[in-house]
Amino acid sequence: MHVLVIDYGMSNLGSIRRALEECGASVVVSDDPRDIQNASHIVLPGVGAFGDGMRNLNDQGWTEKLRQTVREDGIPLLGICLGMQLLADKGHEGGEHAGLGLVPGEVRRFVATADHERIPHVGWNEIKRTADSPLLDNIGDGTDFYFVHSYHFVAGEQRCVLATTPYCGTFHAVVAKDNVFGVQFHPEKSGPMGFRLLSNFLNFWQVEA
Repeated sequence: MHVLVIDYGMSNLGSIRRALEECGASVVVSDDPRDIQNASHIVLPGVGAFGDGMRNLNDQGWTEKLRQTVREDGIPLLGICLGMQLLADKGHEGGEHAGLGLVPGEVRRFVATADHERIPHVGWNEIKRTADSPLLDNIGDGTDFYFVHSYHFVAGEQRCVLATTPYCGTFHAVVAKDNVFGVQFHPEKSGPMGFRLLSNFLNFWQVEA
């Protein structure tokens, strides 16, 4: 399998590259959209603001190339943290910005619902599975993952939600539509279960292809 990790200036790419390689992938980190033609899988990581992320994707020529490759060619895509949020139709960080539109929904800022809740949401928290998916094979309900974020994905269709997390009420922690997946947490920083999720993403689509 040949995994393309997109470098659009919004992430520390070393940790996700090492994690994917430990899961058995051949990894290319690239800021050149032409490299997408050789990819069997695509990973869109990210840390930072929604508007900045979309601006960089647009400026580097990734946006339409990603939409075409994912929708028409069926190449699987995994968005991580900000990368998950950019899958949405739009985000509201620093004004309203159009997203990639690959998973229906929008990105909104957390609103605390209890005195002890702090924003950003930083640290380990559990996921509650709401649907079966090969992405979550052998990952038990209540498994903890590592989060760092102030905004969250609000899915436009309930069928796109694979797992939620209890914080500021409840937010959508894992989403999917067809061959597009998004996780709000950082699997590369989440220990064995994070690596399990990455392996599920790679191995399932390798079999299906």
